[in-house]
Amino acid sequence: MTKVTGKEIAAGVLKNFDVVIFSGGSGSKESAAIGEAGRENVRQFVREGGGYIGICAGAYLACTGFSWGVGVLNAKTVSSKWKRGKGNVEIEFLPPAREAAGLDAGKKTIRYANGPIITSDKKEGIAPFETLAFFRTELAENDSPKGAMTGSPAIVRGAFGKGRVISSGPHPEQTDGMEGFIEHAVRWVAARTK
Repeated sequence: MTKVTGKEIAAGVLKNFDVVIFSGGSGSKESAAIGEAGRENVRQFVREGGGYIGICAGAYLACTGFSWGVGVLNAKTVSSKWKRGKGNVEIEFLPPAREAAGLDAGKKTIRYANGPIITSDKKEGIAPFETLAFFRTELAENDSPKGAMTGSPAIVRGAFGKGRVISSGPHPEQTDGMEGFIEHAVRWVAARTK
């Protein structure tokens, strides 16, 4: 694993890698750090077969529903009120989560910190995403809409060109018992689609 800067991504460093991971923080700040050239480089990287993993802020960044997003996941948020709160929530993994994330089907508690609540964006030319886990409980602080989180996709996977994408609103990498998520996700997104 190598940490790279936004300037390096804008300069084309991703051609040296198989997978890029954007983690927590602020999706719009990550976008500003890589700039328009970096956003296009990320799109090209995934389109040509690179893997993309977005967690929390990186999941926002993946979406097509933001002018500042990289647009590798055909998704948008259900509300502009993103500050839902921080804490543990319950999600339910579906059987495909085993293949993509190494996690068995069933309900589990996971750390959440204002990650995106998404729905399909229906952009032409981009495949729809597949849900790996749904939110089963919610946080709805700061006047964020109640009921929007429960039943919404929590972790999804998709394809963009020849590349693969995994997007997670919550933080499996910071949750006991889900430590293998990143390794499994990297292996899944690194396998190019045909």
